[in-house]
Amino acid sequence: MQFSSYQDLREKLLAREVSCQAVVSEYLQRIAAARDSNIYISVFEQEALERARELDRKLENGEAPGRLFGLPMAIKDNISIKGAGLTCASKILQGYTAVYDATVISRLQDEDAVFLGKVNMDEFAMGSSNENSSFGPVSNPYDESKVPGGSSGGSAAAVAAGLAMVALGSDTGGSVRQPAGFCNVIGLKPTYGRISRYGLVAFGSSFDQIGVLASHAADAAEVLGVIAGYDECDSTSSHHDVGEYTALMKDVSFNGLRVGVPKEYFPESLNGEVKDVVRARLADMEAAGAELVEITLPESDYAIAAYYILTTAEASSNLARFDGARYGYRSEHAENLTDMYVNSRTEGFGDEVKRRIMLGTYVLSAGYYDTYYKKAQQVRRVFLDRYREALADVDIIAGPTSPFPPFGIGSKMDDPLEMYLADVFTVPASIAGIPALSVPAGFDSSGLPVGMQLIGNFFDEGRLLGVAGALQAAAGN
Repeated sequence: MQFSSYQDLREKLLAREVSCQAVVSEYLQRIAAARDSNIYISVFEQEALERARELDRKLENGEAPGRLFGLPMAIKDNISIKGAGLTCASKILQGYTAVYDATVISRLQDEDAVFLGKVNMDEFAMGSSNENSSFGPVSNPYDESKVPGGSSGGSAAAVAAGLAMVALGSDTGGSVRQPAGFCNVIGLKPTYGRISRYGLVAFGSSFDQIGVLASHAADAAEVLGVIAGYDECDSTSSHHDVGEYTALMKDVSFNGLRVGVPKEYFPESLNGEVKDVVRARLADMEAAGAELVEITLPESDYAIAAYYILTTAEASSNLARFDGARYGYRSEHAENLTDMYVNSRTEGFGDEVKRRIMLGTYVLSAGYYDTYYKKAQQVRRVFLDRYREALADVDIIAGPTSPFPPFGIGSKMDDPLEMYLADVFTVPASIAGIPALSVPAGFDSSGLPVGMQLIGNFFDEGRLLGVAGALQAAAGN
């Protein structure tokens, strides 16, 4: 049972050519057969089938179908679904069950989406490879010896492997876009505040955004149109009007499109095959009528340093609540309250999470706050100004999603700094809070996917999705 897109699935469902129950059963069978890939942490088998039967009855009764009627979805396991486990792929949340629905979950349910289960991730969304998980690493569907990227590696792999039609992930510094690039799917990080964070477990609160992963840009647009918009439960969510993203996509043309190409996104250290693939897609855009404009973003070298100072500082604060006292894992090796706190966190958190908590506590400490944290905030403002200036002259900015193709499982685990460089091209958009997405650009000589990142101005998701959709159409996808 194959469908070219959600629109194709929807048409067949509404024409009664196929039932929701049959579609969900097919996906559940695929998930069961792919258990060794370690993509799903939990599968909602009975719940998904009952939901599918409910939707079939809805159609039989002549009730109007929702905008996402029967859409099979995977949810990253840092997004709250009432009554389901919420682990963030961490031992510290062992046994915890969510007590409320995230806003995005409520909105998706209201429009008749079907949740297949929760997918794997880097612990508390901290990582670029999906290896920092208490459930073990996820395999890349294109090569099981390679990582799928992170932290939303499970979400990207689920879509790429056909184990969900669309997935939700979260993006703090590239955690939707980088795995999307590694797994040959669309990965959208919206403008900060475009989607409510209510029900998303916090890592870096001023960076975190729920994002969408899909095989087709149009599918991502459909989901974004449902989950975007102001939420009174999230004071950082925006009142900005939600666009008709599918319609906005159709208004996009390469003809006359000004595409900024930062020279800093093509350094000498960039993998040669990644460079060639992305340059080829840029050439295709130019041949179709786009104008390539070389631009410069001179502060780009400071992106990784500023990002990790700011996000680790926020993480050290956000993760203080996980102490073994109220929920989740509690150490059995404690003789007093202090031991209980220390041992629970020591045993419950993985190495990468501990590393970031310690770094964040350090940069916020007396004597170092001004030197590190305050300076990083100033750099953040510079990034915002530079990208605003650039996007005043061009329509979008384009470049590689990652400086290298998917790498081997375990190959970078002993070198955290090398791992952090996987996000060198994605963190600037996160620092500035502007929307960005990764679109499949092609493959290297080993058959591994290469992604191209598109960056737009505030709330210009429709244009980004339109460009991505046009690129996919030109490639025959």
